[in-house]
Amino acid sequence: MIAWHRHLGAIGAFAVLVLAGCAALPAARPPAPPQPLRRLALPAQPADDPLALVLAGEFALAAGDLAAAAADYVRAAQASGDPAIAAQAARVAVAARQWPQAHDALARWQALAPNDTDLIPLRAALALHDARPDAAYADLLTLARQPDARGWRSVAQVLVDAQDKKQAADVLERLATPELLGGKVEVWVAVGQLAVRLGDQPLAQRLAREAVRNFGSADAYVFAAQTCLVAGDKAGARATFAEGLRRNPKDRHLRNAYAATLGELGDNAAAARLLAEGAQDDYSYTARAAYAARADDKALIEALYRELKALPPPHSGARLHLLGELAELLERKAEALAWYRQVPADDEHVADAQMRSALLLDATDKTAEAIALLHQLQARAGDDAKTLGEVFLLEAEILHKRQRDDEALAVYDRGLNALPDDTRLLYGRALLNDDLDRIDAAVRDLRRVLELKPNDADALNALGYTLADRTDRQTEALSLIQRALALKPDEPAIIDSLGWVQYRLGHLDEAEKQLRTAYSRQPDAEIAAHLGEVLWVSGQKDEARKVWEQGRKKDAKNKVLLETIKRLGS
Repeated sequence: MIAWHRHLGAIGAFAVLVLAGCAALPAARPPAPPQPLRRLALPAQPADDPLALVLAGEFALAAGDLAAAAADYVRAAQASGDPAIAAQAARVAVAARQWPQAHDALARWQALAPNDTDLIPLRAALALHDARPDAAYADLLTLARQPDARGWRSVAQVLVDAQDKKQAADVLERLATPELLGGKVEVWVAVGQLAVRLGDQPLAQRLAREAVRNFGSADAYVFAAQTCLVAGDKAGARATFAEGLRRNPKDRHLRNAYAATLGELGDNAAAARLLAEGAQDDYSYTARAAYAARADDKALIEALYRELKALPPPHSGARLHLLGELAELLERKAEALAWYRQVPADDEHVADAQMRSALLLDATDKTAEAIALLHQLQARAGDDAKTLGEVFLLEAEILHKRQRDDEALAVYDRGLNALPDDTRLLYGRALLNDDLDRIDAAVRDLRRVLELKPNDADALNALGYTLADRTDRQTEALSLIQRALALKPDEPAIIDSLGWVQYRLGHLDEAEKQLRTAYSRQPDAEIAAHLGEVLWVSGQKDEARKVWEQGRKKDAKNKVLLETIKRLGS
């Protein structure tokens, strides 16, 4: 029996049972030994097999587990003589901020490839982490001295990734010398922008001034003006741009950047006038129109319209479309229609031109013609879901404005049949159903929108407001509106909803606070209705009447405002 036990594992469970039953039988012949190949076992994989460890590191990276990946790669580096594995181990460990492992990997890399210049950025990054700025500076100096400024990209990456931005900025200041920056303005600008990212505004301004003095190029002036804006010096920015244009009067990039800055500063008319100087192209014409429209400056719009009309034909589709828009801004509907109709059928602007035409036709009481035009456009849209959805939305909007709401709902249904789960159409139908007091249908569509787009702030706000205003589900409404506000914290409509749900919850002080904030940012009629109601209920009736009157001046026909005033008997 003793000799047999050596082979029990190879014989199997069934043989064990048989042998147990025959133990008392005399002189039983032992079974034949298994074939030699059956006795061979696969050798165990070495614990520190570099290939296996690299694969494990890759799997950990794919799973997003940087710490595990770093551990596997560093073990692979120690077991391998391949400097590429050590290099990857060092990079992964630094990315994972596993600093002891990063030191081990870097040491291995240096031992295997002491002259590999690719290890210099990693060594500098570790020196910065260890608060050894002099060592980091020495390595980064080597990079900055590379020919043709090739090393500055690596310098920037190391400093941007550093945790201690002040220390990184101090190292950059030591590196940012004229000798190292060289004779290319783009290097000076890039290093100046790096200084801004590191929070060293004085260094950025110094580099900007020196770049302007040394090069006087458009790029230098643009960067110098931007540093002024970052410092809050709006006058300095304008003066810098103006000086740059005097030195580079034909540079379109500089002129466009100056115009964009003027627009951001709220001086849209000045931006339009600036772009009117010098050579013109479709970009400058379109930008001028946009700035003039924002400024609501009819003189600028008229001048541009005449200038464009005087250009010799043929006109591109983009230019015909722009002429139509300018005519609309000047309230010349017939001229606008004529321009839109000239946009070629194969031009990218034709769909928008026809939608604008439909609005103009409806505005002149040619609603049937407008709807027919939209139906033609729907038929031609084919599989262009974006355009098709916009056309359905416009048709429904026109019908709703004409108080043909059943037809408008039918349009939404038709649109959703063609474009199932189109969130634009679901949202539009929900708002119309809410307006028609079909609350369950509105809520159903809004919930579907949020199933498809959980972080849609507008849908969150719309559903929250509807539940707050039209149901008793105030707790859910508050949660939805708070989620919307987290996504768009400065949106007046959402702040208004938050104030309204607080009012519905009986929190008058908080409601008044939120509604005052919303009204200060967007003093429209509906927010005036809500703020006025809270003031009225709080006993501040004179101020409530004042707010409502302001709202009536904005929109005398606003449904919510009129209903509120009537309901409260003001």
